[in-house]
Amino acid sequence: MKKLVGVFLVACIISFVGCLNGSSSDSGAAVGTEKEIVRGFYNKSLTVNQGDTEVSVRNAMDELFTSDFQSISSNGVTPATDISNKQGMIDGVIGLRASVPDLKWEIIDLRQSGNRVIARSRATGTTKGEFLGLSLPIAKPFDIMTIDIHTVENEKIKTVYHVEEWSIAIQQLTN
Repeated sequence: MKKLVGVFLVACIISFVGCLNGSSSDSGAAVGTEKEIVRGFYNKSLTVNQGDTEVSVRNAMDELFTSDFQSISSNGVTPATDISNKQGMIDGVIGLRASVPDLKWEIIDLRQSGNRVIARSRATGTTKGEFLGLSLPIAKPFDIMTIDIHTVENEKIKTVYHVEEWSIAIQQLTN
């Protein structure tokens, strides 16, 4: 039943995204700039890159988010860190990257309507040690889909509503 509800939610979001008309932004940034800002979050923060340091990732995220940034999720999985605000999200991503040293967050589809950017992406990686409250004796891979709706204001991400298939990741890691 949970999987059916998840599939229905994804279908609704994809249908909504298909209706977007790419209208001009009311945030003051040029149309398309918002997409590049959001793309930077995936490429510079979520995905582990050679030469990344904790400081470089913290600095990149500090530049990408507004001071009153909000993260809203109802994944049913409680992260070790409260990620609802800017500092919490930065700490949460740093913790996730430590648990998944080869984390890759690949954008599959990126759509824009005004100052909202919707990203459908794929998160993959191999866990190392504790992950989502699980103590895993061996490294195991996961592969999940994510959907995020970002609001960009003044060339920074102000809010993100996000859904990740963490329950699917847990199934993959425990089987």
